[in-house]
Amino acid sequence: MKIRFVLSFLCVLTLGLLVGWPRGFHTLTSKIPANYSYWSRSGQVTILMWHWPFGKSSSLQGDVCWDLYRIPNCKLVDQRSLFPFADVVVFHNRELSQGTEKLPLHLPRPRGQRWAWMTLESPAHNGDLYQYANIFNMTITHRRDADISIPYGERLPKKAEGHLAEDIPQNKSFLACWVVSNYRAHHRRTQVYKELSARIPVKVYGRWANTPLAISALLPTISRCYFYLAFENSIAKDYITEKLWRNAYQGGAVPVVLGPPLEDYKAVAPPNSFIHVDEFASVKDLAKYLQQLAEDKKRYSEYFTWKRQWKVKLYTDWKERVCKICSQYNSLPQEKIYSDLQAWNKANNS
Repeated sequence: MKIRFVLSFLCVLTLGLLVGWPRGFHTLTSKIPANYSYWSRSGQVTILMWHWPFGKSSSLQGDVCWDLYRIPNCKLVDQRSLFPFADVVVFHNRELSQGTEKLPLHLPRPRGQRWAWMTLESPAHNGDLYQYANIFNMTITHRRDADISIPYGERLPKKAEGHLAEDIPQNKSFLACWVVSNYRAHHRRTQVYKELSARIPVKVYGRWANTPLAISALLPTISRCYFYLAFENSIAKDYITEKLWRNAYQGGAVPVVLGPPLEDYKAVAPPNSFIHVDEFASVKDLAKYLQQLAEDKKRYSEYFTWKRQWKVKLYTDWKERVCKICSQYNSLPQEKIYSDLQAWNKANNS
C-alpha cells in the first residue's frame, strides 16, 4: 500500500513538472494535512468523499469506521487535498445530476484509484448517465447486484427469542393508513389506492392530504393501524425504502407493499411479514383479505411471528454506507469499469 501511494505521488509530481499543473492543483495539494503521513503508512484503505450527499457533512474525527461500525483498516476523509492518495473516491449522484458538483476530470487520476458512483434513488430519478461512460469503477446503490449494496434496511437474526405478546401493538383504531406527500396521478400506487379506498377505509396522512405528521408522531400514528400501505413511488429492482423498513416494521403495522416483484421482497424481508399487492388477482380481492384478516386476531398475529427470530436494522448514516466499501475492498475486481452506466442503472427495471 505504501509503495503504491509513493508511486502515485511521484507520477503526479513528474507529470506536473513536465507539462505543468492543472488549474487549481497547487491549491488542492497545498492543503494536505501534516499528519497524513502517519495513517498513509498504516496500510489502510483511504476513502475520499468528494462531496457529501445533500450537502450535509458529518464529522470524521478519529477512526470513524472502526469506532462506530467496527470496520478495520479504513480511513474515511472528505479533504479534496487528499485526492492523489485516495484508493476510492465517492461521488453522490444527486449533486452531479443537478450540476451543483462536478467530477474532477481536470486532475491527474492516480493509477489504480477507483471512482464510485453512489445513489439511493430509483433509476427514474438518476438523470442522464450516458455522460459517465467509462468513468466509474464501482456502484454503490440499494440494488443487491451493486458492487456495494446499501439497502434502506435489512433483516438480521436475533440471538435470543423475543416475546411475541410485546411485539404486537394492541391499540388499533384504523384498518389501513398511508403517509404520502409525493402524490402523482400516473403512479401505479395512486391507482391501487383509489381502488382500495373505494372498498375499505384508508386513513391518509402527509402533505398531499393536508395532514402532515411530525417525525415524532409518525410511528405512534402508524401503530394504530392494522395495515400500512408501504407503496413505493417507483417500480424498480430492489427499490424497497424506509416505507417498509421504518414506517411499517417499526410502526407495528402489517405492511401492504407495492414496488418491485414479490421475489425481491422475499429475498430481503423477514418471512411472512408483509402482504404484496401482486399476490391478489384484483384490488377487490386484496380489500376483502385485509378486512377478514383484521377480524381474525390469530391469523393477524401470525404476521408478527417473524419477530421471534428476526430483527430489522435501518441504515440512515452515510458514513456507515461508505465505510462498507472497506469490508469488501479486497474482493472487488481491480480493473472493473462501467462502459455504460445508464444501461446498468436501467437494467431489470420497469
